[in-house]
Amino acid sequence: MTTIFTKIINREIPAKIVYEDDLCLAFHDVSPQAPVHVLLIPKKPVESIEALEPEDESLLGHLWMVIQRVARELELAEGGYRVVVNCGKDGGQSVDHLHFHLLGGRPLAWPPG
Repeated sequence: MTTIFTKIINREIPAKIVYEDDLCLAFHDVSPQAPVHVLLIPKKPVESIEALEPEDESLLGHLWMVIQRVARELELAEGGYRVVVNCGKDGGQSVDHLHFHLLGGRPLAWPPG
């Protein structure tokens, strides 16, 4: 299945990329919900958390370390930030490609919605 994220990975759609390596890509959300709103996606096409396999364990660890790195590079670490992963329709997932929302740059309320 080709998603908008696959098209961004393949450079068919432009994105403001903040980080890239062989396993993942991080870029600014086009509809930000905070002053800083970056999406981090694996290059491997995984539909959601529910589609993860045991062999994806190291990929997930890598993604979390990249989230930390990007948060520090964007100067979010000191004040704090939120990481959100939506899963499925009822969970608010709008693109069928696993992605992490990195939000920060202002105080974030709870509950989120």
